[in-house]
Amino acid sequence: MSSVLLVGSGAREVAIARKVKESAAQTSLYCVASNTNPQINSLSSSYFEQSPNDVEGVVAIAKNLSIDLAIVGPENPLEAGLVDALEKEGVACVGPRKNVAKIETSKAFARNILDFCASEKNPERREFSSLGGVKEFLKHLGGQYVIKYDGLMGGKGVKISGEHLHSVEEALSYAGSIIGGGGTFLIEEKFLGEEFSLMSFCDGTHCAHMPVVQDHKRAFEGDKGPNTGGMGTYSFDNHSLPFLSEKDIFEAQQTNERVALELYKQTGEKFRGVLYGGFMLTGGGVKVIEYNARFGDPEAMNVLSILETDFLDICKAIVSGSLKDLEVGFAKKSTVCKYVVPEGYPNSPQKGFEVLCNPDLGGLYLAAVQSLDNKIVATGSRAAAFVGIDKDIAVAENLAEKGVCNIGGNLFHRKDIGTAKLINRRTEHMKRLLR
Repeated sequence: MSSVLLVGSGAREVAIARKVKESAAQTSLYCVASNTNPQINSLSSSYFEQSPNDVEGVVAIAKNLSIDLAIVGPENPLEAGLVDALEKEGVACVGPRKNVAKIETSKAFARNILDFCASEKNPERREFSSLGGVKEFLKHLGGQYVIKYDGLMGGKGVKISGEHLHSVEEALSYAGSIIGGGGTFLIEEKFLGEEFSLMSFCDGTHCAHMPVVQDHKRAFEGDKGPNTGGMGTYSFDNHSLPFLSEKDIFEAQQTNERVALELYKQTGEKFRGVLYGGFMLTGGGVKVIEYNARFGDPEAMNVLSILETDFLDICKAIVSGSLKDLEVGFAKKSTVCKYVVPEGYPNSPQKGFEVLCNPDLGGLYLAAVQSLDNKIVATGSRAAAFVGIDKDIAVAENLAEKGVCNIGGNLFHRKDIGTAKLINRRTEHMKRLLR
């Protein structure tokens, strides 16, 4: 594969671009994205600033460049059918077609898939398109519920009782706002436990699993504040987490494999790309929170930074259906990723200010920024991440903390991510639930 088109311009795509350029294959990298990320631009032969959701426009670029392989980073182009259109033109893609990407783009679809292949991982739930029966179902769940918009909301469409919703009236108000916008939603039983992410490379019939990672969705330290796209992540050198057993990880891996096969069975199309299971370990075992159809962000920075197998070899195996013949390995190292975000994020973020940093730093991943007049300017979402890597998680955390502290601008970050205090608190929480 001599020419690769990368779709997207966030920190996740920086991680992908670096792995493409690290490959032993002599490859020309091109990028199409809504804004110019200077780190990806420096690795690219050409950079095209246009919306990744403009399917016709992206396809035209791919045809003009005679692209061999496209790697789609974000979820919205998947929902728009970009992979379908590229494959129609003979461009191989790492990323699923629209019908199988529904595992992320429709939460109801994902739950229905699990009903067939791993029903024990599902919560009690109901789908709604009106307020009829909502109050009664909330009462049935005893006030322990989650309301989920059935579509893409950048990780911000989920409201949890006791955390975001503190009364039936607040729940009805949120449900009403979804209906008012023409949407539908699920109300699910609220799971209690600790979340973890398991991503798997997938060729439709076989999965190669990545190390498990724990994300931090809440904006502020101590897991407080609104949900975000993810404030940071950590992983351990043994590719597990302190509160997980080998059995727990095996269950999650098995669930990803079952979902991949069930998607093929139900749609007739193979899931080719990264299948991301968002899980929770509860007192009743491993449960599924949600599914994504691409690399997580920040999780991609954790796993790709320690990936030892040639990334383009993995991509080739995904598109050719030969993943079972490739040994995929990761370094036995811990990773800690911390994001810096604009003041006011996520509800009313500042934008337009300069982000002061050295873009040549290997641990730095620029995200929602724009190159403008030789400056790096924040565009209003997560601005940049820094990943610390070491055998020792404490050293990795210290490196990440020093890294984000050296990024200047109207920014803040969660200092507690990856610290012993936070990890121990979550581990003890799990121990109490499992007694």
